Amino acid sequence: MTKSDLIEALANKEGIKDKEAFEIVNMLFDGFTNTLKDGGKIEIRGFASFSVRKYRAYKGRNPRTGKAIEVKPKRGLLFKVGKELKARVNGR
Repeated sequence: MTKSDLIEALANKEGIKDKEAFEIVNMLFDGFTNTLKDGGKIEIRGFASFSVRKYRAYKGRNPRTGKAIEVKPKRGLLFKVGKELKARVNGR
């Protein structure tokens, strides 16, 4: 399912215009993005949780040249599937 599919499904299910569904989906995604950008956590019970993990700087190696490089600190996104979603996907 793509973002466009989600917008279309919302519009059809709720009987609203595509533009309104577009605005609702974007508002939701923007809220998720801003929460994660600020270091917060998103938890949708039964579905999944999203959080940000900070990684320290470290010395790495370029696999092509073998030359040592300095990798800057970064933040990565973590996704953890919920128990109910896992059970549904596995047909339980």
